[in-house]
Amino acid sequence: MIAIAEKYALDVSSPTPIRSERQHQEYLSVLDKLAGKDHPTAEEEKYALVLVALIEAYEEVHHSIPDASPVDVLRTLMEANGLRQKDLAPIFGSESIVSEVLNQKRHLNKTHIEKLSKQFHVSPAVFF
Repeated sequence: MIAIAEKYALDVSSPTPIRSERQHQEYLSVLDKLAGKDHPTAEEEKYALVLVALIEAYEEVHHSIPDASPVDVLRTLMEANGLRQKDLAPIFGSESIVSEVLNQKRHLNKTHIEKLSKQFHVSPAVFF
């Protein structure tokens, strides 16, 4: 692996746990170069797997995205599409039901989720 580290200009002779954003970017850059190769050697593939594991471990701690509630997802989709409550009334049956859902007084049901996923062209799973 030392030869690969030298070939891809890593500051270390072998990958170590990532401790900084600079190191994270460096590992991503090397991984990108390895991924762009048409025919990587077996040694390069092993090296890439080590980098992936180290990158994932770092990102889990430093770049994790918190889970969003179904209402948060709906609000974000509405904002991104410039929609107001009244625009969703046809999906929910009335503007008052939209209001209850957005104020968390009512849960999204299966029909709502199916219609919303079609409206916004997203997987129904984003609402769970």
